[in-house]
Amino acid sequence: MPYSHAHYGGNLVDGAYGLGMFGDVATEMMIWTDGDEGLFAGYSAVEFLAPIQAGDVVEATGTIVRIGNRSREIAFEARVVCRANADRGPSAADVLDPPIPVTRAHGTVVVPQTVV
Repeated sequence: MPYSHAHYGGNLVDGAYGLGMFGDVATEMMIWTDGDEGLFAGYSAVEFLAPIQAGDVVEATGTIVRIGNRSREIAFEARVVCRANADRGPSAADVLDPPIPVTRAHGTVVVPQTVV
């Protein structure tokens, strides 16, 4: 997480940053499964579980939990897997075991109707 994304005291990053990552995850998933980027229709739930800090390494994942005719419901999670440790030096970081879940969400993506 670049320090340029920190907007708040304590080098905190806006929680919505994780939602942007989820959009990228959904796009890749739809290309793999449907051959089209699809369009994000909306979120049915969003939970901000812990802060994201500048210097964090964050991974985001998605799992398709429902497939409709044109819609795909996806469960997302973002986790901090590494965190900067300025006490040890300006570029020091620690691997977090276990990772820290920071954001969870459920969203729906719509893909075009396939013409056969």
